[in-house]
Amino acid sequence: MKNRCQWCEDTFPEYVRYHDEEWGVPVTDDKAQFEFLVLESAQAGLSWGTILKKREGYRKAFANFDVEEVARFDEQRIQQLKQNPEIIRNEQKIRAAVNNAQKVIELQEHYGSFSNYIWSFVDGKPVNNRWTKLQQVPATSEESDHLAADLKKRGFKFIGSTIIYAHMQATGMVNDHTTSCFRHNEVEKMHQNFTL
Repeated sequence: MKNRCQWCEDTFPEYVRYHDEEWGVPVTDDKAQFEFLVLESAQAGLSWGTILKKREGYRKAFANFDVEEVARFDEQRIQQLKQNPEIIRNEQKIRAAVNNAQKVIELQEHYGSFSNYIWSFVDGKPVNNRWTKLQQVPATSEESDHLAADLKKRGFKFIGSTIIYAHMQATGMVNDHTTSCFRHNEVEKMHQNFTL
């Protein structure tokens, strides 16, 4: 029996797989970064489990997170998405995803990639935390405050420090596996060997 982070105990298989295989693993691919940005924004006010159950629906609805294609979604496409039961049918969140795709492209043009931009907020190096219990894990950090503020300034929507900190956890910019979790040391090794 593997020791895991407390938040993924007694959950469904996709949730455990997400914890065991994805959470905390450094992401440098812009498509994957955009996927997490859309999913974390969609999660606002909901549980991550709810979003994971709809992940495949999101992949289909949002052109497999092709940033350029999503950036071109028109009003008709937005209205269709509002009727799609496979995603969260919140118009603000849907519009934010389309808007944010357009803003990601602007950052890609300026920084070479969205990943280069986003990783610059941790100086290109993952932050390895050593929390011993779930209660110690923060909901935000100084880095997520700065990143969220900068994204907002650049016109991103449905973005706040809490959403961005969750994004940083998901994409391996921070390692928030508790030290008793079997993944903590595995992820820490990945982080030690990480280069952008």
